[in-house]
Amino acid sequence: MAEIGARQLMAYLGLVPGEESTGDRVWRGGITKAGNHRARRILVECSWSYRHPPRVGKKKLAKVEATLPAVQEIAWKAQARLTARYRALARRGKRPTLVVTAIARELSGFIWAVSQAVGAPATAAM
Repeated sequence: MAEIGARQLMAYLGLVPGEESTGDRVWRGGITKAGNHRARRILVECSWSYRHPPRVGKKKLAKVEATLPAVQEIAWKAQARLTARYRALARRGKRPTLVVTAIARELSGFIWAVSQAVGAPATAAM
């Protein structure tokens, strides 16, 4: 994932809106559904968990503490931001499936950020 950007990853997963543009008129539709449908489905299913407040359970605490501090920081930032975004979109009256798809798109951006944080030390060591 080092050679592609976050937006390219989102596009590969089919989590970006389709667009039809002519002149000054821009129309954005539903997600493109291009790319890997299995990865997209997993991200959408994971996004349903952001309905609940962000926290780390007792069983996962050891796994979280075993990761790099940079990854922990990105993960906690993702939990807090995506939960707040889910609630904000739901408050605005958006359909739950649309909200979850939007959260999945942002989640893929956080996954890209984690891959950059983990990949950076490994490439520096080579």
